[in-house]
Amino acid sequence: MKKKKFKIEYPLSNSSLPVLWDSISTAYGLSEWFADDVIVDEKEFIFRWENSEQKKAYLLHLKANYSIRFQWEEDKGGEAYFEMRIITSELSNDLVLLVTDFAKENDVDDAILLWDHQIETLKRVKGM
Repeated sequence: MKKKKFKIEYPLSNSSLPVLWDSISTAYGLSEWFADDVIVDEKEFIFRWENSEQKKAYLLHLKANYSIRFQWEEDKGGEAYFEMRIITSELSNDLVLLVTDFAKENDVDDAILLWDHQIETLKRVKGM
């Protein structure tokens, strides 16, 4: 089944670019909010969660202080990926995290809820 692309914007008004970039691009930063443990081996990221679930993702693209794109191993060779991009709001000049992801049509709402939960964790951990 083909996956549907969706985008979500998260305003992060109390964040700085270096802190946010570190949070989305390093093993340590990602392990603070995205997964319980992250291991990086060049372009392979292994994400582990406390229930012993483990998923491998490949780094597809990185533009420092701007965006990072991954593809889950299960989606390799397909068009699905997930990306986190830092943009600046034209109205408020605050940082915004733009998340692009893919999910099966009937799983999009659950995927959005999961991202909402993860970003709330990021905000809490980083005091945003």
